[in-house]
Amino acid sequence: MRVFVTGASGWIGSAVVPDLIARGHEVVGLARSAEKARAVAATGAHVLRGDLDSLDLLRDGARNADAVIHLAFVHDFGNFAESLRKDRAAIAAIGEALEDSGRPFAIASGTLGVLPGQVITERDRPDPATAHPRQQSADAALALVERGVRAQVVRLAPTVHGEGDGGFVPALIKAARERKTAGYAGDGANRWTAVHRSDAATVFRLAIEKAPAGAVLHAVAEESVTAREIAEAIGRGLGVPAEPAGPEDLGWIGPMFALDSPASNTITRELLGWEPAGPTLMEDLEAGHYFN
Repeated sequence: MRVFVTGASGWIGSAVVPDLIARGHEVVGLARSAEKARAVAATGAHVLRGDLDSLDLLRDGARNADAVIHLAFVHDFGNFAESLRKDRAAIAAIGEALEDSGRPFAIASGTLGVLPGQVITERDRPDPATAHPRQQSADAALALVERGVRAQVVRLAPTVHGEGDGGFVPALIKAARERKTAGYAGDGANRWTAVHRSDAATVFRLAIEKAPAGAVLHAVAEESVTAREIAEAIGRGLGVPAEPAGPEDLGWIGPMFALDSPASNTITRELLGWEPAGPTLMEDLEAGHYFN
């Protein structure tokens, strides 16, 4: 297939693109700068220069593709409402181009906070009253099924880890360096999920190859890792103790790290034949590359 990938040079996109190419797919990657264009081209993909504001370009990219994987997102927490608006506008533009085609369109979402305190499955939907605002993007994508698009939502674990990770785990490590302790909320029994970047990339590829319209998938390799386990591994890596801390003591990541949000991957594994093969989060932390 010819696959159009937004966010092709990002943390997950830069794993998705080589995985697609290795499986014989042709890839066109969206790149918003010359530097990112060079990175995308180096993987063997074609480059489409533009960003999420380039709606006509997004329509063209989708119209000329057999499948679309949407990973780009503007992580501007100072104006998150605008980031959400751009995301929904991009999904609408791509959906317009794919209307009545039956072609696959997979977007990225997340498991964190869907239904706090219980093990969520791919069939579970968040309470609209408490759902994260980004759920609106997932809802917009799934609504495209009624317009003849084979839309799918891939819920990512909050920790998509691996060498070079710049996300949540490095934020926790930064807070631990500054505080001289690796913190966790309460008794640290609240649960997170994790997935290696390579395994997450495989879920996106299998989604467009196999998943039916309306599928919600979990890119979750480890279904339940406690906050205390994560903090203790960070503490070992830094040579500092792991201790209880208030969410506010851990910076912007604190309130999220305090959530209890385990998730099952059973339906995804059975539907796609997906078997996570990458290192676990603990293995990545013990390998030491988070502490270089």
